[in-house]
Amino acid sequence: MGINSYVSRPKGRTNTNMTKLFNTIGLIGKPHHQGTNQTLRRLHHWLSVQGFNVIVEERVSAELGADICSMDLLEMGEHCDLAIVVGGDGNMLGAARVLARFDVAVIGVNRGNLGFLTDLPPDNFEDALSKVLDGEFETEHRFLLEAEVHRHGKITSSNTAVNEAVLHPGKIAHMIQFEVYIDEQFMYSQRADGMIVSTPTGSTAYSLSAGGSILTPNLQALILVPMFPHTLSCRPIVVDACSTIKLVVSPNNGENLEVSCDGHVHLAVLPGDEIFIRRSNERLRLIHPKGHNYFHVLRNKLGWGSKLF
Repeated sequence: MGINSYVSRPKGRTNTNMTKLFNTIGLIGKPHHQGTNQTLRRLHHWLSVQGFNVIVEERVSAELGADICSMDLLEMGEHCDLAIVVGGDGNMLGAARVLARFDVAVIGVNRGNLGFLTDLPPDNFEDALSKVLDGEFETEHRFLLEAEVHRHGKITSSNTAVNEAVLHPGKIAHMIQFEVYIDEQFMYSQRADGMIVSTPTGSTAYSLSAGGSILTPNLQALILVPMFPHTLSCRPIVVDACSTIKLVVSPNNGENLEVSCDGHVHLAVLPGDEIFIRRSNERLRLIHPKGHNYFHVLRNKLGWGSKLF
């Protein structure tokens, strides 16, 4: 079943059950992944039996069989009340960058490794998901970043990031030179392999591996982490999330650079360009089963010690 055969309904309304919080549910996953496909098939059958309108992202719909309503992510954002992302945090990030603009509730089924953003187990998701669909969940809003590349005073490219925006060499790692400004106030010049500007959501990702601190999700803050800086005195710094970060690339850099958003979207940068990074107006509406505890997640994912007494 294609998009033209899908009958659109306004969000929050259904012809059969006016008490449902979520009526149209989108399923998103990693293409050509056997475990993900198995979970998506189970989810599609389970939700359909319960009377939900189910839409499957078109990249994975062909692998689930015929007679399935499919749409791309943008169309899903316009129709869905809830999106269930099956996979790891990378799949969640890709979906979140699109769905955040539509204020769609998002929950994840973990088919990846760490899974900081994906709560539900893939093998027995039914009990936890049933409670969520009945309204037993907690809502958390995560802000996104907006990165812009300016050349001669004009924007050449831009995109959003859930985790981080990273300035780095395009192909081979080598030292680059740039200046860093916070709200147009000069902070320092830097010789390093690059600069990570991370949200609290991304503070447990690339930023953490580069020596940055963990920021709890409720903080309205950004962390700047230099990558292999040339001086030992340079350390990560946390600034207010309302700040505008400006990175000015030295015109003496011999090679082209790029800004990566969540490691997926790459914006080309030339010597002399300016990169502006600020908090986006878009927010990810992430939902968790009742009882979700961020520090419990950290303990499990990072192998921290349990209580002594």
